Amino acid sequence: MTTLIGVDWGTSSLRAARLDAAGTVLEERAVPRGILTVPAGGFPAVFDEACGDWMRAPGARALICGMAGSRQGWVEAPYAACPAGFAEVASRLAWVEAGRIALVPGLSCETHGVPDVMRGEETQVFGALELLGLASAVLVLPGTHSKWVQVLHGRIERFATFMTGECYALLRQHSILARMMPQADGELDLRAFEQGVHHARRCGTLLHAAFSARTLALFERLPPAALPSYLSGLVIGEELRAQDLEATLSVVVIGADALTRRYELALATLGVQAVRVGSQAAWRGLRAIADTLETR
Repeated sequence: MTTLIGVDWGTSSLRAARLDAAGTVLEERAVPRGILTVPAGGFPAVFDEACGDWMRAPGARALICGMAGSRQGWVEAPYAACPAGFAEVASRLAWVEAGRIALVPGLSCETHGVPDVMRGEETQVFGALELLGLASAVLVLPGTHSKWVQVLHGRIERFATFMTGECYALLRQHSILARMMPQADGELDLRAFEQGVHHARRCGTLLHAAFSARTLALFERLPPAALPSYLSGLVIGEELRAQDLEATLSVVVIGADALTRRYELALATLGVQAVRVGSQAAWRGLRAIADTLETR
C-alpha cells in the first residue's frame, strides 16, 4: 500500500494531509497558497514547499483535487461526464508525474442544454458516502457556489450549482441593503434567519424577497444587527425553494460547521433532517480514489 498524500488545492488556499490506508489523517497542513497566488510555472515549487518532505517517503503518491486541475491551475484535468463513480474519476486522472502525482478531474453534467461543472466537490461527495456507508443520497455542499448532488448506487448522476454565497456577498456588501446593516455580521440571529427562510419560500423569487431586508429595517421590524442573519436566511431559503425535497427524508450537508449548521436549520423548516460531514470528506474521498488504483 503506497503512502497517500491528499491535497485539496483551491482558489484561495491549499490543504494537504498524509493519510493511512483507512483514510485517517496522520498529519495535516494548510497554507494560503491558492492557485491565484501561484505564478506561471510555479506549481511544482509550491507543491514541494507544502508536501516535499512527505513525498520523499518510499512509494509516496499524491492525489490533488480542486482548482489545481483547472485551466488556470497546474495541469488541466478534463472534466469527466456524469454519471460517474470512483472508477470513472480514477480512469481520468491527469498525471503530472507518472504513478506519483496526479490531479483528480472535475465532473460535468448538462441540464436543458446548459453545462454545469464542479472541481473538488466530487471528491468530497465520494468521501462523505464512504464515511456514512451510503450508496445513494442527496447531498449539498454550501459555499460561494453551492452544489446540490444526486448520487445513485455510488455514482453521481447529476448536480446543480447555485451562486448563493456570492449573491449574499453582493447584496450584503454592494447593494442598497448594505447601508442598513452593520459592518460585521456578528452572531447568527436564529429568529431572523428562520424568518428569512420562510419569507423566501413564500415570495417565490429572491428579486422580490431581497427588498424586504430594506423595508423591515425602515419600519423598525428588524434591528440592523439582525439583518445579515435575515438576508442569509433569504438566500439559503431561495436555494432550498429550488429543490425537489418532498420525498426526501435527509440531506447530507458537507462543509465547515458554521455554514452547514445554517443549512441544517433551514432544512428543518421543511421537515428534512441534515446529516453533516466536515473537512474529512475530502481526505476519505481521495483515499477511496487511490484505492481503485491499488487494485489495478
